[in-house]
Order: sequence, then structure tokens, then C-alpha cells
Amino acid sequence: MKKIQAGFTLIELMIVIAIIGILASVALPAYQTYTDKARFAEVVLAASSLKQQVALAIQTKNPGTLVIGDLDGGALGIPTDVAVALAVHGLTVLNGVITAEWRTDTTDLDGETYTLTPGGVIPPVAWTEGGSCLTAGLC
Repeated sequence: MKKIQAGFTLIELMIVIAIIGILASVALPAYQTYTDKARFAEVVLAASSLKQQVALAIQTKNPGTLVIGDLDGGALGIPTDVAVALAVHGLTVLNGVITAEWRTDTTDLDGETYTLTPGGVIPPVAWTEGGSCLTAGLC
């Protein structure tokens, strides 16, 4: 009588485990970048709310008398500091430039910044994105 083999051999199981390990080593770093981008989106959204306030200040002030140095936090209806959540370290407006900075912590986002710079004081305002988040691929 012949004996019928049932199940998998040890070598087959080891090959499957090795393939799963290789796939996981590729997927985990990509997933980490994805989660960092999603977490940093909160900072970009917070800066966007100030963008509307700075644009409103530019539109309501006489363009002939307005200079970029007038667009500071606390002036012309622009808030000085906006507390968005515990994850945001700072959100400021200085000379029209909106700067959002991630708090100092132990994550990959430690110290990352996002800036919005107005193209001038004549409406409509064209904005330029900047900050360390661009080189990190977060925004």
C-alpha cells in the first residue's frame, strides 16, 4: 500500500514565511510615509484657515496704503496664535508669511514646517507653498 501525503512540507512553509517577510519589509516603510502625510495634513489645514484671514485683510485694506509688513498676527483681523490641536506647536503670521510648525516630539514629524507666502498685497493673492515638509514629501 502506498502512503498518501497530506499537508505541506517544512520547506514549503519556510518559503511562504520568507515571502511574507519580504513583502512586509517593503510595505511597512511605505505605510509609515502614508501615515506621516495624513498626520501632517492637519498642519496644512490649519495654515489654510489663516490663509483666508490674510487674504481677507488684503482685500479689505486699501492696496495703495497696504505694505506686506502690515500683515502680522494680531493686526488687521489676523489672529496672533491659533491653537489647532496638541499636535501643532506653532501657527504664526509675520509679514504675511504663514508658518505652521509641528511640535517638538519623538515622531518623524518633529520640527517640520509648512509656510504660505503671499505674492503681494494686490488682490487676488497668489500663494507660494514652502517649508521643510516639501523636501520631506509631507505636503
